[in-house]
Amino acid sequence: MIEVNKNNFEEEVLKADGLVMVDFWSPSCEPCKELMPSVHQLAEKYKGQAKFCSLDTAGNRRLSISQKVLGLPTIAFYRDGDKIAEITGEVAIEDVEAKLNELK
Repeated sequence: MIEVNKNNFEEEVLKADGLVMVDFWSPSCEPCKELMPSVHQLAEKYKGQAKFCSLDTAGNRRLSISQKVLGLPTIAFYRDGDKIAEITGEVAIEDVEAKLNELK
């Protein structure tokens, strides 16, 4: 998982080739913290098939809003700089994996 923030988001996500999954989370979001180990397992399982990034919204509020992330947890999928899918609210890791398989 690559930690992204306002300084490297454009380079790591928007200018990346292929599929990028971004986990938007916050230290104060309990569902986010519960989901995180499963997201990291997905990143290992699908290594080489997609790029996996993590963004702490607490320190990157403007960036999160610019990406239209208004609720947490949010898992967003980008391809060649465009957001192509998003799962937000009650996120089940099975849904994330299914979306990943659909898009890769």
